Amino acid sequence: MSVNDNTVPSQTESLAFEFDLSHPPGKVWRALTVPEFLAEWLLPVINLKLEPGAAFTFKAEPQPGWDGTVKCRLLEIESEKKLTYAWVVGGMDTVVSFTLTPTNSGTLLSLVHSGFKPEQKQNFGGARYGWKMMGGKLVDLLVRMI
Repeated sequence: MSVNDNTVPSQTESLAFEFDLSHPPGKVWRALTVPEFLAEWLLPVINLKLEPGAAFTFKAEPQPGWDGTVKCRLLEIESEKKLTYAWVVGGMDTVVSFTLTPTNSGTLLSLVHSGFKPEQKQNFGGARYGWKMMGGKLVDLLVRMI
């Protein structure tokens, strides 16, 4: 399994990662959509409903400069293929999109986090660090999942 940061160095509007996973799309999909699994690699989730337009919240321990809340709204869902949601932290309104592509050895998971504004360079850097860290946790979780 490998994790690649495909973000173009000059890019400040969107982050792009690819995870070459040795697990079938159904298993990866469960890691992206089942609350108990999301809490293990991303953040604890409240009121997740897998239907377009549904609002839900990720809630973590507050930290300096962040109350620990990410407000989300499901924008697009195609079972075992695509999941896109609005990701709102404070006044920063961005979009997170996961695309699953079956491969001979498992699944290629593409993650794009877009919508950063030029004045949000610090947020962009923080998100880049966070997705790398959480991506590693996702890889570890998939190994443990049945």
